[in-house]
Amino acid sequence: MRLHIRRGNPGDAATLAAFAAQTFFDTYAAQNTPEDMAAHLASAYGVGQQGGELADPEVVTLLAEDGEVLAGFAQLRRGRAPECVTHARAHEVHRFYVAREYHGRGVSRLLMRAVMAAARVRGATHLWLSVWERNPRAIAFYGKMGFVPEGTTYFVVGQDRQDDLVLVAPIGVGDAPGTPNQED
Repeated sequence: MRLHIRRGNPGDAATLAAFAAQTFFDTYAAQNTPEDMAAHLASAYGVGQQGGELADPEVVTLLAEDGEVLAGFAQLRRGRAPECVTHARAHEVHRFYVAREYHGRGVSRLLMRAVMAAARVRGATHLWLSVWERNPRAIAFYGKMGFVPEGTTYFVVGQDRQDDLVLVAPIGVGDAPGTPNQED
């Protein structure tokens, strides 16, 4: 595996839209109705939406690539946090997706370290994210990366309102070693 992290750009929109939709489907289709899944994929992962996010100066999109293959991506954004997040300089890990075939191969850890480094450069002291309460693999990974529960929120997939945990992690000085090839 030849993994590197780079900043996404608007030219990555089509690849990112397809990857995000497929990864979300692979992870959550079994727990959702086909109608709810189709509605969510159509509203969340279009090429236009991904292009807008890639061009948005408030969003940092980091791509984890294995050679020419997209293995995962994360989006960091500034903005309003849920009330349970009390840190003034907390940034959101809006999306954090790794392809199933790359699970357990170190991609997630390297990508999260790159997110922490990018957040630190942008002045953040903490990261927050929401994760479906029925996703134990993701919850366990985030716990290993220093995230702790701070509250709850919800996420809507189609017509289904689902409960999410809100997790928060401090960004320490030593959190980002090993982020070679990161472009910001």
